[in-house]
Amino acid sequence: QVQLLESGGGLVQAGDSLSLSCAASGRTFSRNFMGWFRQAPGKEREFVAAMASSVGATYYADSVKGRFTITRDGAKNTVYLQLNTLKPGDTAVYTCAAGGTFSSGNRYYPNYWGQGTQVTVSS
Repeated sequence: QVQLLESGGGLVQAGDSLSLSCAASGRTFSRNFMGWFRQAPGKEREFVAAMASSVGATYYADSVKGRFTITRDGAKNTVYLQLNTLKPGDTAVYTCAAGGTFSSGNRYYPNYWGQGTQVTVSS
């Protein structure tokens, strides 16, 4: 059974940094897309970042480009998200995603989802 387990969320102040991890089990995704979505209270889930493979191309939402960095460790079947210069608007549940399809325009449709980890940024 495929599982995606996120960790690293927490409460931080504006301007701080945070690192999220997502470890996949049940199958390897080293040759597949993995990425991150987020959902703030009262808002729809939005794409944050994705990576085509463990050494592949990266994609970012405009709202996080230049502040967030996605990386992969193929041997550990893990995807990371480094969140820098955090803003209160970044407050959301961040959810890991894996597999599926990706199309131009950051249209990522994963096959698997994690349960999410809360990131709260205070001002």
